[in-house]
Amino acid sequence: MEKKIQAVYTDGVLRLAEPLQLEEMQQVTVTIAESYAVDDDLAGYFPPEKWAEAARDPITWDDTRKALSRISGSLSDVVIAQRQER
Repeated sequence: MEKKIQAVYTDGVLRLAEPLQLEEMQQVTVTIAESYAVDDDLAGYFPPEKWAEAARDPITWDDTRKALSRISGSLSDVVIAQRQER
């Protein structure tokens, strides 16, 4: 089994964003990779617990498409304008 999971290293402890389904004393291999996309763009917006909660969000792609279809005009123009305001 291979699984990617977000974690935060704090005070010498690696804290996972969600629980793992492992047996007691099960050995695993941990590979560390820095999360530049999340850290650079979204750092500080939410604590790891909220990210884990959002990963289990029941919203479907169809729900998202329906919501986005109600936006008048160009969504890309709105995003570009918001980025230029920063």
